[in-house]
Amino acid sequence: MERVKTGIEWLDFMIEGGLPKGTWTVLTGEPGVGKSILAMFVAGANLGEMPVVYVTTETSFRDVVEQARQFKIDLGNAVNLTDILTGRAKEAEDIVVIDLFGLYRQYREMIKEASEEGRRKPSRALSIEVLKGAISKAYEALDIEKGDEALVIIDSMTAFWADKPAMARAYSYELRQSLYRQNVTVLMTSQYAPTTDMSFGFGLEHVADGIIHLWMDDVKQAKAINRWLIIKKMRLTNHIKVAVKFDIQPSGLVLLEPKFEDLKALKPQA
Repeated sequence: MERVKTGIEWLDFMIEGGLPKGTWTVLTGEPGVGKSILAMFVAGANLGEMPVVYVTTETSFRDVVEQARQFKIDLGNAVNLTDILTGRAKEAEDIVVIDLFGLYRQYREMIKEASEEGRRKPSRALSIEVLKGAISKAYEALDIEKGDEALVIIDSMTAFWADKPAMARAYSYELRQSLYRQNVTVLMTSQYAPTTDMSFGFGLEHVADGIIHLWMDDVKQAKAINRWLIIKKMRLTNHIKVAVKFDIQPSGLVLLEPKFEDLKALKPQA
């Protein structure tokens, strides 16, 4: 099984060397637990190895590049989808970032095309239809053809069914059917509500091949921020099945408990 590195040594160890190539994995957890930072490390670890499409619904292109720099992840070759759609850039070398402004620009173009051709218009910028169109434009800029390896990161999927959470499962299947290619690995994030400890929008986890769940201890009781991670499922992988405690530091996601040496002793036998 070929693997896609996460850029985090202890996490790669937990899943036999990385995410299985060609699978769909979802990072679930409440706000502030580290999903976006983990996704950013996965993107950085694979630059130069395969083209990367990075979708962010929570920040701008400039902020993505700056936050990555804070963790010593160089996205210097990143191209903004807005620049591609406006003609300021025609191609990309390693990575295309699709932010809120890029999605809105794609939405406006699809509205115009639909009006000219008499087709149905997309309902809003944060829709699965617009997301598929934006990713397709990124594929073109990165010269990704059918059969080529690629990594697609979507942070977060929750934004695409914020107005219709009951449609999460249907939207997830629609996206997977549209984007499925044997060598395209997809990593998505999904919000959990701290009050209910449930995913916002039922169904994404059923579509995913792997689930990495992150959470915090109750801060009022712990009087501290204690972050945890567990691999709930990972197809084609004999993964470690206990929770680990980690911290977010300038050097990245640091394993606190158990120590790496003790974690190695927990490796499941084949």
